[in-house]
Amino acid sequence: MKLIVGLGNPGLIYRKTRHNVGKEVIESFAKDCKIKLKRSLDNLFCVGKATLEKEDFILAYPLVFMNISGRAVKALINRYKIDKKNLLVVCDDIDLPLGKIRLRPKGSDGGHKGLRSIIEGLKTEDFARLRIGIGKVSKEKVKDYVLSKFNREEYPIIEEAKERAKQCCQVWIAEGIQKAMNRFN
Repeated sequence: MKLIVGLGNPGLIYRKTRHNVGKEVIESFAKDCKIKLKRSLDNLFCVGKATLEKEDFILAYPLVFMNISGRAVKALINRYKIDKKNLLVVCDDIDLPLGKIRLRPKGSDGGHKGLRSIIEGLKTEDFARLRIGIGKVSKEKVKDYVLSKFNREEYPIIEEAKERAKQCCQVWIAEGIQKAMNRFN
């Protein structure tokens, strides 16, 4: 079984912000596949299961704030007995140009506090991550920037990137990380 987790912050105030692109990929993927995402009893995450080309998978997103995403991801891994090599985390990245996506089999948090929380919670960097470029900004302005919404010119670029990210997730499920990296990086 494979698990794809999209990172974001809970609450209407954060909808359509740069920091929520990972969560939005999961919501859109679930809608396309007619997967109903249900709230966990402990209110840590929303989750849904499906099958794609004979591969069982789970889509989820935390219901906790980005900086403590590791709690939700650890709970998902434990509850569904997922091998960490079958985990893919989808998140935003301020170091990638707007709209660029990059899939990696493992790595550091790169300054992303959601990834840092997951690494700390799982005690490993050995899980795949799909980063979606939200545009660069100076380090002093990161917090305000990631919590801002895309402007009119950026919106079509990020929507197309989220669509490519969904396709990348599908290839990762059905064909594995190497084929997905070859096709989308």
